[in-house]
Amino acid sequence: MNETALVTGAAGGIGLEFCQLLGKKGYNLVMVDLNETGLLKAKELLGKDIDTEISTFTQDLSQEDAADRIVDFLKAENIHIDLLFNNAGFGNFGYFTESSWAKDRAMLQVHMITTTHLTKLLLPAMVEKGRGYILNNASVAAFVPGPLMSTYHASKSYLLNFTQALANEMKGSGIKATVLCPGMTKTNFAKANGNDDPNIKFNIMDSDYVAEYAFNALMKGKVVAVPGFWNQLSAFLPRLLSRNRVANMVGNIQRKNHAKRADQKAVKS
Repeated sequence: MNETALVTGAAGGIGLEFCQLLGKKGYNLVMVDLNETGLLKAKELLGKDIDTEISTFTQDLSQEDAADRIVDFLKAENIHIDLLFNNAGFGNFGYFTESSWAKDRAMLQVHMITTTHLTKLLLPAMVEKGRGYILNNASVAAFVPGPLMSTYHASKSYLLNFTQALANEMKGSGIKATVLCPGMTKTNFAKANGNDDPNIKFNIMDSDYVAEYAFNALMKGKVVAVPGFWNQLSAFLPRLLSRNRVANMVGNIQRKNHAKRADQKAVKS
């Protein structure tokens, strides 16, 4: 009997690539996303390449009862989850005093509360079975303070710490927990958070590479997975420099991005 994976943010980017990879490896899929049209197109696309069962569930993960709704769907369909990829997420770029609280709140709900709640609801059955996988998508941003993306970096730090602690608790249980910490990746993420033309572009990775890296790390039981040399260097940087200096470095880069965006808006207007 095939194992089943649940992937949030599955309509595109890393989530969709991860679904394709899993499907080719024989996993049944439960694809969850806010974008119903994109989700159905993704299912149709995957159906041409893989021969496993694909279920879709449209859900806004920023809603407080999102995890409960997903689990209710699974129970109604009698689906047991063997692998959970908490992948969905987005950013909010700009000064904290000027950013939208509604967007900040929704982001914190998606990254931290819904991810934690969904894990809490699905993990006991994995423990009872003695086998399971939890993969949380954080970011290389988790390792450093992030001026002009303060809430985003903070929420990703939560995912890093939560997953590391969970992996430690799960030792000997048959459960593997991994936190994926990619850098910039070719998805719609940057465009959605308002920073789609950053000054630093040489380190942008392909989503299929990141998905494969994440899967291999998860299967090997690697707790922290950082794909790419430059991302690994960025993650290591806070060990060499003070957090205040790192915050200044990140802040200087982000201020240049912010100024560039302001100039582009001025030209368009």
